[in-house]
Amino acid sequence: MKNGFILTERTNLKKLDEYEHSNLAGILFEKKRIETIINRMSDPVIGLDEHKKVVFSNDQALLLLNLAHDQLVGRYAPDVALENDLFRALIKPNGQSKRDSGLIKIALNGKENYFSKENIAILYNPTGEKESVNIGEVILLKNITSFKELDLAKTNFIATISHELKTPIASLQMCIKLLHDKRVGPLNEEQESILKTFSEETTRLSKITGELLDLSQVETGNIKLDIKKTESKDIVSLALEAVKFQAARKNVMVEIEMSENLPAIQADPDKTTWVLINLLTNAIRYSPENGKVILRCRAQNRIITFSVKDFGPGIKKEFLTRLFEKFFQVPGTPTGTGLGLAISKEFIEAQGGTVKVESEIGKGSNFSFVLPTA
Repeated sequence: MKNGFILTERTNLKKLDEYEHSNLAGILFEKKRIETIINRMSDPVIGLDEHKKVVFSNDQALLLLNLAHDQLVGRYAPDVALENDLFRALIKPNGQSKRDSGLIKIALNGKENYFSKENIAILYNPTGEKESVNIGEVILLKNITSFKELDLAKTNFIATISHELKTPIASLQMCIKLLHDKRVGPLNEEQESILKTFSEETTRLSKITGELLDLSQVETGNIKLDIKKTESKDIVSLALEAVKFQAARKNVMVEIEMSENLPAIQADPDKTTWVLINLLTNAIRYSPENGKVILRCRAQNRIITFSVKDFGPGIKKEFLTRLFEKFFQVPGTPTGTGLGLAISKEFIEAQGGTVKVESEIGKGSNFSFVLPTA
């Protein structure tokens, strides 16, 4: 009986050993297969565990970082970052600064290449647990150089065309001004109507051209700022003067709410005024006849907040996050270039400020931006 028991135990141990070895072989096979798949990927991929240790990296990533396998895999990521500037940029989370585009520029074979970066957190749900546990992250890079080159070509084309259009538009505006001169001769009612339409369309064309030039300046990173101490009330006064005619034509009252002894701001006066004019123009456009727009300017914690509130139709929630995208227009709204808000955002953020919008259907919208005090 005793010998039978020992024999049975030996058999069980043998089976357990076979099971463990077959299990280990299966795990090793799966590990090898995953490593092969990762290495066959054309885009650089790097994996970190929850302790910031590099657990895998494909050949493309090693080539990009100019590191050998044992110089990266198995090491603590911040230690590698101290030795490799590119790796330091890779492990930095996207959007750490307001001006962070998420793109990384890398020189390869004597040519600038652009990569988009995505940091993906890996979450795991332990058996019987409801809360997810972070067990690491994967860093994915995508070479978008060809798209960047196309975008640059588009930007240069827009800048060239817009610049070339400025001269003929200026000539048209001069001709309109001459036709309005009584010394040229009187105009009948129909001619006056045609000239008015001609003048409005030329002004609109001039505005579009100006916005396209501003856009090309923004996209090439050549925003020329004249940051200096500027009185907040001067920005408000200049903006109100610019929209006075538009507000009167629609009989919209612009109500001012401004703090007393408002401190000066550290900003580019021309570009900041341009942004406020753009917000006021939009607010008046979407306001009903005989409506009201509220312009507020308040100081708090060493920042100045400029806000423009209208009581128009409001904007649906799903469109709010896209309002500051280039060429985006809310469906069903008056036609325009779709550039004003995108340029406004760039102008304000280039000065260290932020912009935001709040809106509710049927209750209007509130656009605001903040800038630091001088």
